[in-house]
Amino acid sequence: MKLSIVATLYKSAPYIEEFYQRASASARKLVGEDFEIVLVNDGSPDNSLDIAITLTGQYAHLVVIDLSRNFGHHKAMMTGLARAAGEHVFLIDSDLEEEPEWLLNFYGQMMEDGCDVVFGTQEKRKGGAFERSTGAAFYKIFRKMTGINQPDNIVTARLMTRRYVQALLSHRERELNIGGLWVITGFKQSSQLVNKHSSSPTSYTLSRKFSHLVNAVTSFSSLPLIYTFYSGLLISFSAILYIAYLLLRYYLVSTPPSGYTSLIVSIWLFSGLIIFFLGVQGIYLSKIFSEVKQRPYTIIRHVYKSATEAG
Repeated sequence: MKLSIVATLYKSAPYIEEFYQRASASARKLVGEDFEIVLVNDGSPDNSLDIAITLTGQYAHLVVIDLSRNFGHHKAMMTGLARAAGEHVFLIDSDLEEEPEWLLNFYGQMMEDGCDVVFGTQEKRKGGAFERSTGAAFYKIFRKMTGINQPDNIVTARLMTRRYVQALLSHRERELNIGGLWVITGFKQSSQLVNKHSSSPTSYTLSRKFSHLVNAVTSFSSLPLIYTFYSGLLISFSAILYIAYLLLRYYLVSTPPSGYTSLIVSIWLFSGLIIFFLGVQGIYLSKIFSEVKQRPYTIIRHVYKSATEAG
């Protein structure tokens, strides 16, 4: 198969049929009939699954993967990529904020640049001032904390070669952040400026954005634990300096420290030591924790496809 188009479904009912028509039209212009469209239902609370299943009875190119519950956008995308069989894989959101017609431009740039990935970036992030500022802060903090040079304002839409997708799928993280994996997988990658539309309200609240940032940073960096270690070390060192100061006052100026002062210093010292040792242990535990749990990152309840393809 020459091409797979992969998208996820979550509150996507108003867009599914138009998305399929536009995506299949773009695919036909590129590869004729040798393509598939893989839709992954990520526990959508609306009737997205019912609509998608109905379409499988009408279109032989459509495959619908129904997950057992909502696992999250990134895990659902990885599940779709694992099912895709095309020599090229076009990953895109199904809500039509990203245009299926980008496929043709992405492929043209891929051939011109001789690269394995062409991904879309926005010149200006969509949404209001708050959404744009929090988005910009996310990328800055992520790059600072992980050292991974993830581009600003990337979108989901990207065209990938088979060898890149296989390399991407070789990562076995359970709590994954796909944006970071896109970068560290390597290969030659090119960006293309796109204009993302605003067809649906964002589902990323401030709390979800913060949770996403924490997961992204902890997935690729042990710096938070290292900072904890050095914070404990700094607290302990400052407490030792203060103890030395109190001792000098006691022996040179004959000013004994009050009971309250000595109590605070003791708490200060031992709190620093506790944080120091917890930081040391945490560095090792974080490495063990990420490896020992071998849970599947998604569970597939059922795969729907046309009777023609199934046969």
